[in-house]
Amino acid sequence: MWIDTHCHLDAPEFAPNLPAVIAAAKERNVKAILLPTVRAADCQHVKALAALYGNEIPGLVYTLGIHPLYSAQANESDLEIIEQQVQQSLSDSRFVGIGEIGLDYFVEGLDPHHQEWLFHAQLDLAEKYQLPVILHVRRSQDATLKALRRRKMNGGIAHAFNGSFQQAEQFIELGFKLGFGGAATYQRALQIRRLLSDLPLESIVTETDSPDIPPAWSKEEGLSFNEPAFLPRIAHELAAIRGISPEDFSEAVWRNAMKVLPRWLALCSANPELPLAS
Repeated sequence: MWIDTHCHLDAPEFAPNLPAVIAAAKERNVKAILLPTVRAADCQHVKALAALYGNEIPGLVYTLGIHPLYSAQANESDLEIIEQQVQQSLSDSRFVGIGEIGLDYFVEGLDPHHQEWLFHAQLDLAEKYQLPVILHVRRSQDATLKALRRRKMNGGIAHAFNGSFQQAEQFIELGFKLGFGGAATYQRALQIRRLLSDLPLESIVTETDSPDIPPAWSKEEGLSFNEPAFLPRIAHELAAIRGISPEDFSEAVWRNAMKVLPRWLALCSANPELPLAS
């Protein structure tokens, strides 16, 4: 039984064939998927997808936030929309936190000051409502850690983690799990594979970041983008890097995700089809 802690089901790549994408994930025993929002304008759509496909994927949940790659278009009114949506979603069992938020110092042309303003405002929102966060930390680990230390945060997931071992330890100390997916399936991804091998097992969660970060075998098999149905095959490779059985790895990453996102745990614990996070 597998869990994808980061999957953009609302991406345009999936729109023409989303029912088949969901069916394929279900067939491969992906029982839980986290769908992060990337723009304020997408909140209603993301919520609707979680409600529509929740019967197919019983652990399908969502978070609300503005991605740093969309920071240039975001303003105060967008933050107001996010907070309104958060308030309305607190009674929705499929709502589990704030995200995807963060900083991106890799993509050129993004105003770092505007990014930081948006990120800090959303961290304040997470602190206000005591919600965990889903973090985008591309080449911004130190700045992100500094921002987190200024607040009393409830942890979360640093997705697609590719920092140093020392930075990883600091995120873990602050109550975060670290997301690993398709990037680790590339032999040349030495740093990511080393982290996956050496970090405490209880700090690791699995993700696809679909439709992005396709696994190493995608091109040779003629696949144009990533999808949640690939998660079990990706996770088998991650387990091999880790040196444990897929079954043990599956149990660990499920337990880790549930521990750091308590609203997700509450949803899954109420469903007899899904494992407990004990």
